[in-house]
Amino acid sequence: MNVFVVLVLVAAVVVVGLLALAVTGRTGFAAPLSEPVRALPPVLLPPAPEAGDVAALRFSPGLRGYRMDQVDEALETLSGALAERDAEIARLRHLAGRMPGESADDVV
Repeated sequence: MNVFVVLVLVAAVVVVGLLALAVTGRTGFAAPLSEPVRALPPVLLPPAPEAGDVAALRFSPGLRGYRMDQVDEALETLSGALAERDAEIARLRHLAGRMPGESADDVV
């Protein structure tokens, strides 16, 4: 008899909860993060990022965010590529500005 009363009470609580949910549309759970948190500063790169700019990037963790190890790996790859690009540009600028009598083998 006591088990029957407990089951009836539990069923009544469930029915009242479902009715309240249907009427109010509220689940009692926090809404998913569909919009970024406005209190955090934006993560921006300058228009012409350099390797140091990428290395200095830091992202705030968020619910259902990206895997930090993958983001770090991608940023390291991008930083390395930018450093190589900058070194190549500096080398080519140096070659373009060399003296007319110098050969390309003289400049490393």
